[in-house]
Amino acid sequence: MTFSDYKYERPDLELFVADFGRLMEAFAKANTAQEQLDFLERINRLRNSFLTMYNICYIRHSINSKDKFYETENRFFDENLPVYEQENSRFYKLLLDSPFRKELEQTLGTQLFALAEMSLKTFSKEIMQDLVQENRLSTEYMKVKARAQLDVDGKTYNLSSITPLEEDPNRSLRKKATDTKWAFYAENQGLIEQIYDDLVAVRTRIATQLGFENYTELGYMRMNRSDYNQEMVAQFRTAVQKYIVPIANQLYQKQKRRLRQDELKYYDLGFKFPSGNPKPTGSPQQIVENTSQMYHELSKETDEFFQFMVKGNLLDLVAKDGKSTGGYCTFIPNYGAPFIFSNFNGTSGDIVVMTHEAGHAFQVYSSRNTPLPEYQWPTYEAAEIHSMSMEFFTFPWMNLFFGEDSEKFKFAHLISAITFIPYGVAVDEFQHIVYNQPELSPKERNQVWLDLQKKYLPHFDHAGNSFLEAGGFWQRQSHIFRSPFYYIDYALAQICAFQFWQRDQQDHLAAWNDYVRLCQAGGSQSFLGLVKLAGLRSPFDESVIQNIATDIDAYLDKIDDSNF
Repeated sequence: MTFSDYKYERPDLELFVADFGRLMEAFAKANTAQEQLDFLERINRLRNSFLTMYNICYIRHSINSKDKFYETENRFFDENLPVYEQENSRFYKLLLDSPFRKELEQTLGTQLFALAEMSLKTFSKEIMQDLVQENRLSTEYMKVKARAQLDVDGKTYNLSSITPLEEDPNRSLRKKATDTKWAFYAENQGLIEQIYDDLVAVRTRIATQLGFENYTELGYMRMNRSDYNQEMVAQFRTAVQKYIVPIANQLYQKQKRRLRQDELKYYDLGFKFPSGNPKPTGSPQQIVENTSQMYHELSKETDEFFQFMVKGNLLDLVAKDGKSTGGYCTFIPNYGAPFIFSNFNGTSGDIVVMTHEAGHAFQVYSSRNTPLPEYQWPTYEAAEIHSMSMEFFTFPWMNLFFGEDSEKFKFAHLISAITFIPYGVAVDEFQHIVYNQPELSPKERNQVWLDLQKKYLPHFDHAGNSFLEAGGFWQRQSHIFRSPFYYIDYALAQICAFQFWQRDQQDHLAAWNDYVRLCQAGGSQSFLGLVKLAGLRSPFDESVIQNIATDIDAYLDKIDDSNF
């Protein structure tokens, strides 16, 4: 059976609520822990069936946002996911109030109960219409980006397919392509800022109705952060500014020298080498075949996983008209199937996104048999460890994709990974400021971004681009609109992934076994619990950040980039 065979049927909401209600009533009346576990199994089957239909719809809608049927179905879920959340909240309350809670925790683990407690604090029936509005606004932002038609020299591109032009050795073409992209955002600036203004307002309203001081507190709770807080994240950002920003600035200076440019402009940042950026060879189909070889050789676990993905046609990789931007991995529970979505555009990013999303997919494939939907995935920052670490574990096979440019790719990728972290914390601090001061105007938010650029990204040269000079860069970042406070998770996970990179060079087998154990654990523990399980040190430890910054700096400094 392939993905095209997966049957989609809109859930009968009335029947779903009735069935869920009957099962919850039986769960509450059960006389033993085992009886409750038996009813929990049936509840999980019901929840997984709903999530299966949601994810099939989400995938097919994002593959073709112009498909009217799935556009309508996606709107159905935007409007009715709050109903699912309401029923889930009722179940969580019963779970937490169970007279057999101690026995259930021994069987199911304590993380489920921690997640249930946080979930109950993030939902009430009074906010359901606001949740519908939040979903609608998030979808509207993605539609704006999916509609982009970018004309350069008589050809039309979307926001994904224009990337090769932004990395072209011809500097004037890079500028033209990059300016065309930013012109699209400038033309839609009023609409995008209105969408975000409405999102900030509705999220703030939801937070106050739930009794939180502001959305920031609620946002952390929604992200299921049970073992760290805002103060720890702020300290992490400070450590990044102290140890990583200086190294990033040095790397941009080296890039400027490599390119023999007096100044590094915004349209030069994506162009790394005078000989051109490394590009993968072969067609998308050949990339898939090479990925199959790579995972066959890496381990028996990855071989089994990727053969399942290929045979099930569980990858949609190539950019096309009407397709949503970006890349993601999701999971279809009733088929035990991960799905990888991306937008190949002929750049090295194709291989990065392939290995990144394959890391997510391998994790959820490894934990797919858990009976609990809550344990299929870990919390977001832990999930990004799997994806970012997979990027490094696959380094020895980069010759399959880049040939003689494989060392150039690995050098460039390490640079991108370390220089990303300051951007990641800038996005995070931006959201803290916005949600702590929801009354800020769009213009004031743009100024906040400009101030953060000076703090974390001092290399950024707007070079006269009026949209960027006005602080609009952040409006391209989908996470800010769709997944508030998610972005710091990438930075935290990158510090963990760098630890796997360090360990992989010292003892591959030991590092890989710890990684597989981490993937198999799914979401059964909290973030820092999973970090410890994997034999890693907490990214909140300043000495860890200092050590990684020093190690990466020394490693990159030994490489003669003039060879590239």
